Amino acid sequence: MSKIIFEKIIKADRKKVFELTTNYENFQKILPQYYPSIRIISVRGNVSVVEEHLQIAGRELVMMAKHVIDEPILHEIFIIGGDAKGTHIIKRYESIPHGTKLTVEIDWKLKGMMKLSNLFGKNKVLNDYSKIIDEFAVIAETLV
Repeated sequence: MSKIIFEKIIKADRKKVFELTTNYENFQKILPQYYPSIRIISVRGNVSVVEEHLQIAGRELVMMAKHVIDEPILHEIFIIGGDAKGTHIIKRYESIPHGTKLTVEIDWKLKGMMKLSNLFGKNKVLNDYSKIIDEFAVIAETLV
């Protein structure tokens, strides 16, 4: 798949948005429809390795993800194993008047049935991932 970039304006403080979207331990609790299972493997400084099950485009991806955090500015996700190995996601957090501008850059690398299903359900994976970010935005805005 090709690389895509999208932006979301969230009416919440950058620090709150950043904390919400990088607290993997809570993903299963706050968005169980997308994250049926999350297991933290290791945390060393600003780097975490997390086993993630992500429900997207009608399928469940099982992935090993390396999260690198530069609080509260940058969150990079490298999928190092599983169904989307090689995927790279960059989230940039910018303070703006009355909120946060979140810029998400994704280069999906899908395998097997996910690759085939995405060819027929054009951009379904990208649209669903955008919806996940929208859900995080709603939660962040209600925490204000």
